[in-house]
Amino acid sequence: MLKMEGGSVWLLYAGGALLALRFILKNINWLLYEYKLGGKQYFLPPGDLGWPIIGNMWSFLSAFKTTNPDTFMDKFYSKYGKTGIYKVFMFGHPSVIVTTPEACKKVLTDDENFTLGWPSSTVELMGEKSFIAIPYDEHKRLRRLTSASVNGYEALSVYITFIEDVVKSSLEKWTTMGNIEFLTEMRKLTFKVIIHIFLGSESELIMENLEKEYTKLNYGVRAMRINLPGFAFNTSLKARKNLCAIFQSVVDKRRSERRQKIPGKKAKDMMDALIDVEDDNGRKLGDDDVIDIMLMYLNAGHESSGHITTWATYFLQRHPEYFQKAKEEQEEIIRNRPPNQKGLSLAEVRKMDYLSKVVDETLRLITFSLMVFRETKNDVNINGYLIPKGWKVMTWFRSIHLDPTIYPNPKEFNPERWNEVRKAGEFLPFGAGTRLCPGNDLAKLEISVFLHHFLLGYKLEQLNPLAPMKFLPHTRPIDNCVARIKKVK
Repeated sequence: MLKMEGGSVWLLYAGGALLALRFILKNINWLLYEYKLGGKQYFLPPGDLGWPIIGNMWSFLSAFKTTNPDTFMDKFYSKYGKTGIYKVFMFGHPSVIVTTPEACKKVLTDDENFTLGWPSSTVELMGEKSFIAIPYDEHKRLRRLTSASVNGYEALSVYITFIEDVVKSSLEKWTTMGNIEFLTEMRKLTFKVIIHIFLGSESELIMENLEKEYTKLNYGVRAMRINLPGFAFNTSLKARKNLCAIFQSVVDKRRSERRQKIPGKKAKDMMDALIDVEDDNGRKLGDDDVIDIMLMYLNAGHESSGHITTWATYFLQRHPEYFQKAKEEQEEIIRNRPPNQKGLSLAEVRKMDYLSKVVDETLRLITFSLMVFRETKNDVNINGYLIPKGWKVMTWFRSIHLDPTIYPNPKEFNPERWNEVRKAGEFLPFGAGTRLCPGNDLAKLEISVFLHHFLLGYKLEQLNPLAPMKFLPHTRPIDNCVARIKKVK
């Protein structure tokens, strides 16, 4: 009897110890990040910093590995109400998630109070000299140098011919290949375009290796920074090293050509422009600067356009009424074309009003960039809540784009909703403010040129129309949209 009573006492002690340990662990983040704020802690947004180290990451990753990733934010809504701002601990830092148009707009456009705040894992993968990490003044200078090459009217007018040639040859080729992974082939197409712009004719030798490494790189962008074999970040870090080695060989070759003054050198591409650029003091970019900028641009320049083109094609094929309206607009463009004109012009693309709505609706529904990261330079007040200096801020675009009070039936594909003008902050596919994605016009041009030719002469027959979805690193069918591309009369 005494033994039983002694055993029960030990069980009580053990249970009490476990409860005490749970309480301590549950409150470590509070002690580390909230308690030291003193009275300011009572003005923080609602939320929970979660367990030490892990914080809310487990909940985030778990939700995005299900068929309904929005359960992550739904838990905040149900527990704390629709405040539009919540405290969390993610990517190794105390952070705040903002989910309203007004709050996101403020965070993205207020450069006095917010600076870049990307996770260290993302900076490590993209590079400390890339646009997601460099200071404001340096970013402004390099953006001015590079944006004209990817977004200027003159540049786009030149690229459209190359884009159209690649689209036409790719569509023709796919019709002979039987079953293809449509998303994979689409990413190869957009990668070929961005390689042409940034690396010119050298692309044929290195493009395939680059594209494979970029696929591996992207799996670690939203992952936890666990640098151990078998984890996504570890695989992505190896991919970055391989990419840097490839880019280094190109930089070495270009610098060698300058020293040798090789005659008949081809026209400058972006790589040449970055090697040659000087600041006001005559200082040039080092190899690390050039490589990080190139690595980031090539990644951003093909991933978003490849995915969004895939989804726009997918949605149009599944909605015959929208497909027909978009097709009629393209047929009208052909009818109004001068008889001596060959191929699309930029002016024609800019007249594709209905197709533009299709693209915007796809960008909204898919929300390729789930969020962007900032960090507070000072204590900031948003929606009546305090965001302390040094905390990270995540602008959660997905919540805005799928908000039923802004977009009725938000998970329904409906280009007609874009007949209504949207308020600032309600549509943020490329971000906003001084860090707005510099390649947004190029991406839309690629998507529009592809859809123009697809609508006029092809159809997509998906083999697994009910294939489950994956949401990390980007929304896609788990089979990469296995399909056949067929010609139509």
